[in-house]
Amino acid sequence: MSVSGNERNSCLTIGRMAPDFTALSTDGIVTLSQYRGKWVVIISEPGNFASTSTSSLIALSTYFDEFAKRNVQILVVTIDNNFSNIEWKMNIFNTYGIIVPFPILEDRDAQIANMYGMVNPDRIYEESVRDIFIINPQGRIKAILTYPVSCGRNTFEILRIIDSLQLTDAYNVYTPANWIPGDPVVLPTTQNFNEAMLRQQGQSGFNCP
Repeated sequence: MSVSGNERNSCLTIGRMAPDFTALSTDGIVTLSQYRGKWVVIISEPGNFASTSTSSLIALSTYFDEFAKRNVQILVVTIDNNFSNIEWKMNIFNTYGIIVPFPILEDRDAQIANMYGMVNPDRIYEESVRDIFIINPQGRIKAILTYPVSCGRNTFEILRIIDSLQLTDAYNVYTPANWIPGDPVVLPTTQNFNEAMLRQQGQSGFNCP
């Protein structure tokens, strides 16, 4: 596995370019930049075969078509080797009859985890946390979510965030608290007097899909 830098990047924030990397995966060699033009969701799992991590893969696989409809590529990163990752996918298929349709990436030396700040350096056992990075088609980080190891992710929330980001890109609108697709949206803060006057003249909102 190779990356474009060796130092831990602790300053990754929304809006920055996602660091590129190349890694061995269950689908062969994967490079992040090969997915330019697609949305990418990078998901870190602290260990293979763990019940919470397995439930995450099952949920993502169950709703894989929803991600595909949104032009989203899922990449799961683990600190286990590729043979273990393949066995994990086989175990899920043999036990639950579910095919995991996205690559699981080997990160045995934790280079990806360190680049993306998935490892807390203050912890004695540097296991990765449950991080999610949502990256836009231009390669910029648009959302970062961190979960404790004990807590599984909400797949619907990941999809909701992607829907919100894509809606903002398409219509330059914001989504309020607890928004779901089809709900009313809000307009960003006006940047000049003319915009404010136009809104005051009766602009009630947009029809967004």
